[in-house]
Amino acid sequence: MSVPAATPRATSCSFLAFDFGTRRVGVASGNSLTRTATALRTLSAEGEARFDAIAALIAEWQPDALVVGVPWHPDGVAHDNTRRAQRFARQLQGRFRLPVHEVDERYSTVEAQSAGARDLDATSAAIILEQFLRGIEA
Repeated sequence: MSVPAATPRATSCSFLAFDFGTRRVGVASGNSLTRTATALRTLSAEGEARFDAIAALIAEWQPDALVVGVPWHPDGVAHDNTRRAQRFARQLQGRFRLPVHEVDERYSTVEAQSAGARDLDATSAAIILEQFLRGIEA
């Protein structure tokens, strides 16, 4: 009598994504199985309060990894906010010991505006995450 081979299960990784800004950070959640993202909220806290709020979201959502939108000039040249977002990504990795993926987030706010988003920052984070999810292997 033969034993049937195990049916492979679809694996899913969950993510929290961040649209970084110096005053506000948009947050979205999503997963690799559905390849969709949902805008969660915008954090307006700064400094340690911002990281405390992020820690609470990580505890609640328990993501496998984080995604950070990094802005660039239209011609691909870095600017001050590029470096600030990259620093934020490094801080997240250092504090929470989760993989952090950077995504080019040019035009995510424009896309959120044209979609009529009520919370531009959180919707931008969802757009950033869906862009990331489209780029990972199935």
